[in-house]
Amino acid sequence: MGSVSLPELLAYDFLVLIGCMLLLWLISIRLGDVSFVDSFWAAGFVVVAAFAYCFAGGDGAQRQLVLIVTAVWGSRLALYLFWRWRHDGPDARYVAMVARVKGSVPLFTLKNVFLLQGVMLWIVSLPIQFVMAAPAGAMLGSLALAGGILAAIGIFFETVGDWQMARFRADPANKGQVMDRGLWRYTRHPNYFGDACVFWGLYLVALEVEHGMWSVFGPLLLTWTLVKWSGAALLERRLSRSKPGYEAYLARTSSFIPWFPKKGK
Repeated sequence: MGSVSLPELLAYDFLVLIGCMLLLWLISIRLGDVSFVDSFWAAGFVVVAAFAYCFAGGDGAQRQLVLIVTAVWGSRLALYLFWRWRHDGPDARYVAMVARVKGSVPLFTLKNVFLLQGVMLWIVSLPIQFVMAAPAGAMLGSLALAGGILAAIGIFFETVGDWQMARFRADPANKGQVMDRGLWRYTRHPNYFGDACVFWGLYLVALEVEHGMWSVFGPLLLTWTLVKWSGAALLERRLSRSKPGYEAYLARTSSFIPWFPKKGK
């Protein structure tokens, strides 16, 4: 390994993330709202990458590429989610979750929001940590270059998709309407697709370093979360019940990977 062993780096990153989550949990108790944790989901990867980069020595082409990709993706998304929280107020998903709690709300949110997200963030960031702990490479190989391109595509999809959705929601004429324009015409979740591209891109970079193939559990967990658990699946169930016309949008639009919409009969 490099100047720090992989087990050491994994352990220190875990402690840093749990420490951050405990601090955010205390802030949430004072605010009476946990919704802002979503912005740290993105910022947390920047924390991991920056800490690991400095702790591991801070040189090497693969390390620098991973740091740049993570910083650009995570900073933009964190600021956007923080702005959305400040603009829109508490997230309805968290409000509904807390309303169902029987017992101590702070204890519930500690275990099921903050610590859970901290552990998941640590797992998803495995490609970042594996690259940072590996011996520094002098040059980027073809896998790292492909990973950088895939990550750039992901950042494009997520950034443009978020911008298009923000503009759509800001127009009062679109109230109650289904967003099916721009990138949203070709995939129901350009932002989630972008997330997946970023982390599979980071995994391609990790394949160039020692033991990097074992970091696959990070992008696998993220993709499963986005598609099957708390991302697309949860959102689509809610919108199918509440938004007229959404079922038709589901029928004609690709669920995840962008593709041309199906033609109506």
